[in-house]
Amino acid sequence: MRWQAPIVPDRQQILLMFEAEGLTPFEENFSPQTFISDHRHPFDEVRMVAQGEMLLDIAGNKLLLRAGDRIVIPANTKHSKTVDGPEDCLCICAFKPF
Repeated sequence: MRWQAPIVPDRQQILLMFEAEGLTPFEENFSPQTFISDHRHPFDEVRMVAQGEMLLDIAGNKLLLRAGDRIVIPANTKHSKTVDGPEDCLCICAFKPF
């Protein structure tokens, strides 16, 4: 989901949003040119970009996430991640049980 508001939430605000949903958030920080190859999880993955950009390939569909953008990757869905931009990419993530 694209962030539509003019002010993008910061790291702390995203953590609070996840906690308000009953999720247990954690941070992932990736350097430029990081590539995480195809993998799957036995749970839904919730991810929101706090800083930078991340290119996701979800079952062959490529999506560019920018600061404020959020996605839920369904359980057992093949996906990979790439940080293509010049800056680090900070994501707030959580695993959502069925």
